[in-house]
Amino acid sequence: MTGPALPPDQAREGAPVLRVDDVVAGYDGRPVLHRVSLRVARGEVVAVLGANGSGKSTLIRAVLGLVRPSAGSVRLFGVPAPASRQRHRIGYVPQRVGAGSGVPATVAEVVRSGRLAGRGPLALWRPADRAAVARAIATVGLAGKAAEPVAALSGGQQQRVLIARALVTEPELLVLDEPTTGVDAASQQTFAKTLERFTRDGGAVLLVAHELGPLAPLVARAVVLHQGRVVYDGPAPPAGVAAHTDHDDHDDHLHPHPPAGPPGMAPEAPPGAWQTPGERP
Repeated sequence: MTGPALPPDQAREGAPVLRVDDVVAGYDGRPVLHRVSLRVARGEVVAVLGANGSGKSTLIRAVLGLVRPSAGSVRLFGVPAPASRQRHRIGYVPQRVGAGSGVPATVAEVVRSGRLAGRGPLALWRPADRAAVARAIATVGLAGKAAEPVAALSGGQQQRVLIARALVTEPELLVLDEPTTGVDAASQQTFAKTLERFTRDGGAVLLVAHELGPLAPLVARAVVLHQGRVVYDGPAPPAGVAAHTDHDDHDDHLHPHPPAGPPGMAPEAPPGAWQTPGERP
């Protein structure tokens, strides 16, 4: 479900699908992100971690072209973002919302809306489109529910519908904004298997999360934001790292203690950078 393979020289070099360089972005002249940089390569899952207010959602909006950086750059598939001709190559799953949005619709209808987005009301419905919809629904484990109303599904199943809608365009990059928050364990496991297949086929994933859960084994790198700055960019935290409570929303998440250093810099994480509550750096 991905695009054409990279030429051999680019594949060896790990040419990034997404490249963010020294981005400063915010709202009404108030910066939220301060010189943020990251890379996501084909076949890679990169997790963006951090507490509420750390800038995770603003980073996603900058990647999607919904917020224009005041400094720095975002490049998707080597092209400055936003680029309308690149949109079909990106699948986006927002924070958990009702997939039906209050409108009576079946699973197949919601997934199909992703396939037709941007093609206009007179676009022809082709056999290839039907096959893509059926394939996406099966990929998220809902093949037997294609004709069911989305409103009748559980919250976890509705989230799987949104994932199928993102996959139906056969994207090369998935951008996921806390996709498993409040989702049942069975749906999280199905989601993890879906991502495993997607990356095995060369897809790239940018995942924003408070905690990784069943997705942890898939994550190659973690980028941790704290007050809009990257304080860690490296191998994903090892299993068993303590989590503690976010004082804003009471969700458990990995909470790094930011090392001292110039604002906006991302030094190598020192020993003990991942700490339990009460420890001092």
